[in-house]
Amino acid sequence: MKVFLVDDEIVVREGIRESFPWEDTPYVLVGEAPDGEMALPMIRDTNPDIVITDIRMPFMDGIELCRIMQKQMPWIGVIVLSGYDEFEYARQCIQLGVREYMLKPINAGNLKEVLDKVSAQLTAERNTFEHAASLRARMESGGKLVKEKLIGSLFSNEAAEEDAPDVLTQLASMGCSVPAPFYTVIDAAFSPTAEGQAVAGELSESSGGFALPSPGRVGTRFLITGDTSEDVEERAYAFATTLARELEHTGLKEIRVGIGEIVEKPEEIYRSFKTARHIRHLLVERTDENSIILGVREMGDSADEKTPAVISEAKLYMSLHFTNPNLMLQDVAKAVNMSSSRFSTVFSQQKGQTFTEYLIYLRLNKAKELLRTTNERSSQIAGEVGYNDAHYFSYIFKKNTGMTPSEYRAQYQNQPE
Repeated sequence: MKVFLVDDEIVVREGIRESFPWEDTPYVLVGEAPDGEMALPMIRDTNPDIVITDIRMPFMDGIELCRIMQKQMPWIGVIVLSGYDEFEYARQCIQLGVREYMLKPINAGNLKEVLDKVSAQLTAERNTFEHAASLRARMESGGKLVKEKLIGSLFSNEAAEEDAPDVLTQLASMGCSVPAPFYTVIDAAFSPTAEGQAVAGELSESSGGFALPSPGRVGTRFLITGDTSEDVEERAYAFATTLARELEHTGLKEIRVGIGEIVEKPEEIYRSFKTARHIRHLLVERTDENSIILGVREMGDSADEKTPAVISEAKLYMSLHFTNPNLMLQDVAKAVNMSSSRFSTVFSQQKGQTFTEYLIYLRLNKAKELLRTTNERSSQIAGEVGYNDAHYFSYIFKKNTGMTPSEYRAQYQNQPE
């Protein structure tokens, strides 16, 4: 189980990072952040199973972070930490689907118990994937099958576009609140197996109702709904990225996911589906059979042909600003005129590493240079390359190089790279 930690107190992060026996447990700490705003894109990058977050934090507090994760990534198990024994916080956490609520100070033993409890819950829920295919096969008829067929009719070139509003009305009468201000379509293709369809179905059920599936011959199509175009975009990219990873975990191959343009009218849903399908077909021509690629589309354009130039621009921006300790994915995305979710996906797709991994690469590369060519203290170098916390810098340095900064300097000082 991958764990991500969010807390504005350095001593708390350091305590959990250093004192918890990660190596002796089935958990791995994949990242940490001092507030929700910085954590959100990193959570999308690292795709953790469990997020541990404080309540009181600057910029974006834990309640707001939980609210966004429940909306966009409800499959993540959340553990909330708080130094305030107040019922109102606990009540809000329960409403936001938080699994556990812990009062500070915490110790390794208590944290292990809570992680085990949440892990068991997540494992039990995921084990339902194994039964989902057989359950579907036994459904001779019923609401779920009818809903899937109705949703599928929105993606059929045999259906008239003017029928779309009536289809949405029928779905609404069956408990699917499909009518929304904005829509987009995800077209996912993967090697045809019952396991893949089960994963897709279960993931859509955990999405909170914004991702409505319609199984196809070689994959699944999803209708994504939202209140704003930004909302739909964030949901689509978060859902599509997680879908690709979950499908990969089942051993499936030939996974390709296309996202269509965002539309505002029911009769335009088919157009969104066609663009998603077009992008997915383009991916077949551009990649080998085992690639997992998330297709992207700029509104109003054909498949995104500007991506290489955008990534080059982003890399240049990061090379000029990586020493800023407050540099976030949102800053770089804004500089290249992309939404945070789209930029995160496109960047990792093109670079083969996440935004966070590339930022660490830039910072550590500069740190190595300074360790080789100067006598500056490690704490000073940490600040120069973008880390306010010298202990965290040392932790990141050793995690990525296998050596502490002082060990690296002893071995490589005055030597060329």
